[in-house]
Amino acid sequence: MMTSDVRHLSGAEVDRHVEDAAAYVHIPFCSAVCPYCDFAVVAGADDRIGRYVDAVLAEIAMSPRWRPLDSVYFGGGTPSHVDPAHLRRILDALASHHGLANGSEVTVEANPEDFGPQRASELFSAGFNRVSFGAQSFDDAVLARLGRRHDAGDIEVSLANARSAGFQNASMDLIFGTPVERNESWMATLRRAVALEPDHISCYALTVEPGTPLHRDVKAGAPAPDPDTQADRYEMAERILGEAGLGRYEVSNWSRPGRECRYNLTVWAQGEYEAYGNGAHRFVDGVRSHNIRRMDAYIDRIEQGVRPISGSELVRGWDGEIDRLFVGLRRSAGVRPGPGVDALLGTRGGGVLRHAGVIDVLEGRLVVTRPLLTDEVHRQVLDLSPPQGWVEALERDNLSD
Repeated sequence: MMTSDVRHLSGAEVDRHVEDAAAYVHIPFCSAVCPYCDFAVVAGADDRIGRYVDAVLAEIAMSPRWRPLDSVYFGGGTPSHVDPAHLRRILDALASHHGLANGSEVTVEANPEDFGPQRASELFSAGFNRVSFGAQSFDDAVLARLGRRHDAGDIEVSLANARSAGFQNASMDLIFGTPVERNESWMATLRRAVALEPDHISCYALTVEPGTPLHRDVKAGAPAPDPDTQADRYEMAERILGEAGLGRYEVSNWSRPGRECRYNLTVWAQGEYEAYGNGAHRFVDGVRSHNIRRMDAYIDRIEQGVRPISGSELVRGWDGEIDRLFVGLRRSAGVRPGPGVDALLGTRGGGVLRHAGVIDVLEGRLVVTRPLLTDEVHRQVLDLSPPQGWVEALERDNLSD
């Protein structure tokens, strides 16, 4: 695979985010649910926005006071679909309950069709300083197949609105591998994207998730995304984005120097993050936990005065080491040495991956050198057994509704 000369973050630079404190807020509301989406989202439920926001505020108040947040991420769903006044209430509550660190990154996800000049200005005034657009493609035929409600021109206008409002940090998501997409279409999408000079671009392969309309269509005979074609499109992205000065710092994420998503860097460094809203996942004090997925059930639980945690798992001992490799190997800088690295390199599977050039030890760190095969590396990591004499974590808490 061709790689760019853009500087990557060093191991020390990515590892320092293990000390960060972050928070995720889930906003499930959408104008329509895309056929490929399997997130915890709802459409046609705008009459419940106020009640949901009240529930999120109550959940924040229920959670233990923590430390100032280095990053906050409002995802969904479509946060920009909701009145910015609601989002401001939530952000203000986080700032009051936990505090916001100086220079904190505060991201809001947005759809291009929602992001007019007034909405952009109101969101910036509310305290958001980074916006991430669900652009997906600059090919209108691809957008239509993906069930999107915007066109290519809306993407350009929304980014201009963000800049005019004061956003100096803007990202866009792109999806590749839709069956109606062609190489020329994807190349044009990449070139139009970089021409707008975003600070950050994420590129994801279209996946067919069980239970989605796309999955039902494929089962009924519609063409499915082709993995080989998607691999080619990924390599195109690596080349075009690198030529434009965007360095890949994670499997699916490219940015200009200093514009990496801090919230994501915290997650991949095994740093701690709180989470609020239906289906939201957190990692605090060595415990990974998640909230009830269904919005109505989430609201009901909150209104009963009970935290809406649906399940949790203690991630310590060998489980913590496996977790460190699992999240950290997504980064271009990889992971520092440790017993999990030694175990992987000592297995037959790990040896095969290293011999094939999929993984390597560079500058004293284990890195995935062929990012398209990261899933295979993850499978090998999850199969690792603790070394002889390793003391297992004594507790594992699996709670369910």
